[in-house]
Amino acid sequence: MILVGWRPGNVAPQYIFRGLLGEFVTNRNMPKKADPDAPKKLATYTIKLTEEQLDKLGALLAKRGWERVEVAYARYGYRNDAAKVNVTGYESRKLVVAGKGTEEFVTMVIEPEITGAAKLGYDEVLHPDWFEEHAGLDESGKGDFFGPLIAATVIASKSMIEGWRAAGAQDSKKIAESKILELDRLIRGTPGAVVKTIQATSMTQYNSLMGTRFRSQNMILAFQHARALQEALKEKSTKWGLLDQFTETPLVQRELVKLGIEGFDLRMRTKAEEDPVVAAASIVARAEFVRQMQALSKKFGAKLQKGAGPLVKVQAREIIDRFGARALGEFAKLHFRTAYEVVSEAGKLDELPLRPPPPKQEWGS
Repeated sequence: MILVGWRPGNVAPQYIFRGLLGEFVTNRNMPKKADPDAPKKLATYTIKLTEEQLDKLGALLAKRGWERVEVAYARYGYRNDAAKVNVTGYESRKLVVAGKGTEEFVTMVIEPEITGAAKLGYDEVLHPDWFEEHAGLDESGKGDFFGPLIAATVIASKSMIEGWRAAGAQDSKKIAESKILELDRLIRGTPGAVVKTIQATSMTQYNSLMGTRFRSQNMILAFQHARALQEALKEKSTKWGLLDQFTETPLVQRELVKLGIEGFDLRMRTKAEEDPVVAAASIVARAEFVRQMQALSKKFGAKLQKGAGPLVKVQAREIIDRFGARALGEFAKLHFRTAYEVVSEAGKLDELPLRPPPPKQEWGS
């Protein structure tokens, strides 16, 4: 047997890794009562691996006798009932680990044998700013033809952040819809946390604003972010916030100046969802988007598709056929290229006049 994953600060290693089968068993010689005040162990974990790392892990689990399972759109899936872990590797190189043994699997297998980097449990050392009280800003619906554009701000402190992370809060794009709604309830119900969302009162209003007051989606999004942050700061003052960057131009900062918000340090960067408060904001925004899409789907009579792909165009044409071209603006963002294409193909531009979109840019042109 090989002891793996014993880190500085541990009183004693509590798990033993069996190198041959890859099973975790409790060390019965060192019984320990559960600490009711201890943080909950991680139950889900997602990481992006290289091709080599993903294949290496798959081969490792196969060699150690893990049960192979079929998972849709995955390169491989493995489970180990003794270890209480399910592992799924996707063609996108994303690896998802789930189950009660997640934390041990990450610290005893993935980090020492695959990535060679110990990160889990060291976030406070590697990213101390994540655990300071601050605001997180994110949005949902920006790339979806149907449904609203939601901007969300969350203000939280260390104890709240730790609780959300233990419950599996991370970038909303990595979480199933049912789990999103569950985490949204947790975040909104956390004492001391401030949660604010801003959106147009209807799709009709959104399209009206896009045609008059705002010249681009980024401009209306910047306005919504600034308003959500303003409302949050009314409830709890904090020194700084982090925005998931959607443009190089500081549009949100300009809107804050217009609103008279001074002395607030709004930082922005791409992949900001790594920050747990921005991740919470992404969850809140996505949950609100899901609820609004459910209402629009009920009005349509079937589940509306997300994104802007071929199935979305089919549903857009059905809306025009059933309710008329002008009704499309009650469901969709009319500034999308998709809107002009379906209305033009239906021969309804006289009923719903839309500007032709700019030509698509070809690579190298």
